[in-house]
Amino acid sequence: MKENFQNIINNSQPTLVDFYADWCGPCKSQAPILKELAATIKGKARIIKINVDNNQALAAKYQVRGVPTLILFKDGQAVWRQSGVATKQQLSDLINQNL
Repeated sequence: MKENFQNIINNSQPTLVDFYADWCGPCKSQAPILKELAATIKGKARIIKINVDNNQALAAKYQVRGVPTLILFKDGQAVWRQSGVATKQQLSDLINQNL
């Protein structure tokens, strides 16, 4: 997963990564927001979900201490991060600012 993940984030197109866990209540409320966002930003950015329980090394590398943690990558660099649920508007604005 790690090499593939590097290839995904080393892109000029913004990539929003949702570090989540299946047992996490707030993660469950973030999921439909991301689904709606994906429908509205078609082609502008990628949204991927990383299960921290299945990808502990990746979560550790990016110092994910709580879930959900959202990190926006552009050209392989983290340009924004937030722990906790984010609104669709907040994420949409963020992506548009980083195009």
